[in-house]
Amino acid sequence: MVKVRRLDGSRFVLNAELIETLEATPDTVLRLTNGKVYVVKEGVDEVLASVIAYKRAMFTHLFGNPAEGPEWPPADPAAAES
Repeated sequence: MVKVRRLDGSRFVLNAELIETLEATPDTVLRLTNGKVYVVKEGVDEVLASVIAYKRAMFTHLFGNPAEGPEWPPADPAAAES
């Protein structure tokens, strides 16, 4: 979920998994997979950064921190076979 603002300044939370496209027209337009369209105050880069942060947090929650896991690809290819 990402927090965004309508053009009137009111805040709402949007399901980041439903975003199909982002475009600047010059207002930022979010088109969702369900056909809904939202125009928001945040710029494309800001919305994109929020979506990336959300997905990174979800990935870390589900799979742990990749920095703490084994090196991939392994420096020693024989290590991958064991």
